[in-house]
Amino acid sequence: MAKYLVIVESPAKAKTIKKFLGSNYEVIASNGHVRDLPKSQMGIDVDNDFEPKYITIRGKGDILAQLRKEVKKADKVYLATDPDREGEAISYHLSKALKLDDKKYKRITFNEITKNAVKNSIKQARDIDMALVDAQQARRVLDRLVGYKISPLLWAKIKRGLSAGRVQSVALKLICDREKEINEFIPKEYWTLSAMLAPEKAKKSIEFKYMGNGSDKEEISSRAELDHIIETIGKQSFKIASIKDSERHKKAPLPFTTSTLQQEASSKLNFATSKTMRIAQQLYEGVEIKGRGSIGLISYLRTDSTRISDEAAAAAKDYIIKNFGEDYIAGIPRADKPGKKIQDAHEAIRPTDITLSPAAIKDQLSREQFRLYQLIYNRFLASQMAEAVYSIKTVKAEVAGYRFQTSVSKIAFAGFTTVYNVDNEKSEHIAGIKDLNEGDLLKLEDFDEKQHFTQPPARYTEALLVRTLEELGIGRPSTYAPTISTILNRRYITKENKKLYVTELGEAVNQIMEQAFPVIIDVNFTANLESLLDKIGEGAIEWKVVVRNFYPDLDAAVKKAESELQSIKIEDEVTDEVCDECGRNMVVKYGPHGKFLACPGFPDCKFTKPFFEKTGVPCPKCGGDIVIKKTRKGRRYYGCINAPECDFMSWAKPSREKCPVCGSYMVEKGNKLLCSAENCGYSRDNTEKEK
Repeated sequence: MAKYLVIVESPAKAKTIKKFLGSNYEVIASNGHVRDLPKSQMGIDVDNDFEPKYITIRGKGDILAQLRKEVKKADKVYLATDPDREGEAISYHLSKALKLDDKKYKRITFNEITKNAVKNSIKQARDIDMALVDAQQARRVLDRLVGYKISPLLWAKIKRGLSAGRVQSVALKLICDREKEINEFIPKEYWTLSAMLAPEKAKKSIEFKYMGNGSDKEEISSRAELDHIIETIGKQSFKIASIKDSERHKKAPLPFTTSTLQQEASSKLNFATSKTMRIAQQLYEGVEIKGRGSIGLISYLRTDSTRISDEAAAAAKDYIIKNFGEDYIAGIPRADKPGKKIQDAHEAIRPTDITLSPAAIKDQLSREQFRLYQLIYNRFLASQMAEAVYSIKTVKAEVAGYRFQTSVSKIAFAGFTTVYNVDNEKSEHIAGIKDLNEGDLLKLEDFDEKQHFTQPPARYTEALLVRTLEELGIGRPSTYAPTISTILNRRYITKENKKLYVTELGEAVNQIMEQAFPVIIDVNFTANLESLLDKIGEGAIEWKVVVRNFYPDLDAAVKKAESELQSIKIEDEVTDEVCDECGRNMVVKYGPHGKFLACPGFPDCKFTKPFFEKTGVPCPKCGGDIVIKKTRKGRRYYGCINAPECDFMSWAKPSREKCPVCGSYMVEKGNKLLCSAENCGYSRDNTEKEK
């Protein structure tokens, strides 16, 4: 019989930890929180100093019953939930729900799920940190007050089913403000000018870019200015004024925080923030590795620190020396910016075992797990390596008082770029540049002139929004992904080609928030509130003090808005689909599983049918519309709208084009068009139409 009981959140984590602890330990999962505020009411007694009312979460009764049985058998209980505020709160609520005696249980935490880390955590078992619990409780109560006070107002003024949130409303405001900037942007004209120059006896020309007629780089703002420069130069020869050889040192990147991992996974792997966190959680909790069982491959995934342990740094150093040589060891690993506000509760995200290279375990990971693990592994390894060194040759030419310049860079020492290239920088080669000397005359072959217009600010992507929220001090590592998921699921914003666009519904919600609750969505106010939550976690402020100061203004603003704000009507999107029962044009509605088509005559006519996004491609079998569908597990595929009468389906997007070899339909994969027939290997580039 087990003497000790260890309670964690997830079954995967329980399986990994059980392997490390042996027969004296029983490891059971609580499957997350077991107690929370009720969904049917606010659950906060405003008149009783904001005392929260916690209840057992529906469906957790059987789990708690099993846990109580195991608690009775155990001599000691270890609460091993995640090492952050949320994990501390889960442990606290477990202790209350299971009525644990203070002497019978302890709290343990570990930054990585490895044998040493888990066993050391038991040696360093401690009491529950009530300051961290209070910080989580304060956040939960504040978010509940905002959500349950403002959401009914949105239902009354716009439509039912909407919600407001302390962080989500600020994120929505950022996207709305960017949309306004883009709409109000006035483009400004400018020109670039390059001169194709060649030594007088050479035939190969070199491109020199216009830099101006002063010491600083100057912009050409009009066609008239460009014509004046070209006319002044005429057919004169250019003279090499200077040739300078220099070096540029590029520092290794820092290891990943939650925010930077989400940003890099978005840009390099095209992962949504929620997908990144889901796969990272799997890597953290444990993956089956041949010969080693279930092991956690990465350290804790919710962190804002770039710090790493001395042991991890030493292991990386040994690995780099063995595989790359001593020249590749960093002198002093790069540190984060001084003065940056971080909690620094955990290390950066890193592999738990540097000897487990992605290539060595690729066959034991899913494709998505492998790609994310490779990204984390290579970034950490690079962070401990020497900086890259580039040789730069800069050549300046002068004519008629104007300066032109060309430069070429070459990698002198690859350093960390051997394993991780931050921005895909490559060596450049310009034929003939090495043969140039100061004083040489260059013959003008031609000018290359281009007109440009300044561009509006870039629309937010998930990655850019996460970076902005982090820079503004809004939200914390654990909140970025759920915040974005919420405003996407509420249809306040939509995502197309990775870019985030505000919807009419989002504009309406933001309009009400700006009119009635400007303080709630004020960036500085929200960032300051995050700082107060940090201070609660440090034990410097009592949590109810923050709530007491926050609530009166919120309550007054809600009451004022209820009487003064006008309603905003959002019309349903009308489609070309006709109701089978009454002939009206059907409208798009939203349910728990996404879009569906409904008759606008409800409740007189209750006819509905599925909504399918059309691709504009006819079915190769019956000529019906090809639409995007999803399997029960959520995998996207392309099928005929006339199913089940027509059984056409394809995992790749069909094309209108037919194969010129066999006549079968073609499919799009990346930038290629491929023949769908198994015995035909025809393919072609799809970046431009075939002539």
